[in-house]
Amino acid sequence: MTSLFRLLAFAGLCSLASCSFAPKTTESIYRGRPAVVVNGDVVPPDNVPSVVKRAIKAANRINHLPYQFGGGHGRACYGLDCSGTVSHVLRNTGLIEGSMTSKGFLKYGKSGPGKYMTIFSRDGHVFMTICGVRLDTTSDGSGHVGPRWMMKPRNLKGFKIRHPPGL
Repeated sequence: MTSLFRLLAFAGLCSLASCSFAPKTTESIYRGRPAVVVNGDVVPPDNVPSVVKRAIKAANRINHLPYQFGGGHGRACYGLDCSGTVSHVLRNTGLIEGSMTSKGFLKYGKSGPGKYMTIFSRDGHVFMTICGVRLDTTSDGSGHVGPRWMMKPRNLKGFKIRHPPGL
């Protein structure tokens, strides 16, 4: 009985320890062969599912558009905001209908990082990574804002980590 109790206690501690792991930056999330950036656009690895390739293609189409608050949510716009950017990618891959706010992404999909695509959300901002490359609307250091592929890791403090089911 004592060994059974020890085994159960050990299993409980292990599960608590695994739940407490929280990655500190985006670079510690993706484990596969990374996509590459060529002339500002992303080229996916050959071995990824077609839905991931479609996501990258959709993101490449909006890459370098200007930032517009509320852009990408069904009204006429010249640019996209953060949630409009992530919504555009997911909508063009058939993973959502319509669009969501950054707060809406707090409960999207499944908890934790995805195999290929991961969404990072908090109330007020959302961004994603696809095959290890970050798609974000914050400045990349150049002062420009709007949808951009970025290689520089981002601090994840305060973000919930979610992913499309199966991806």
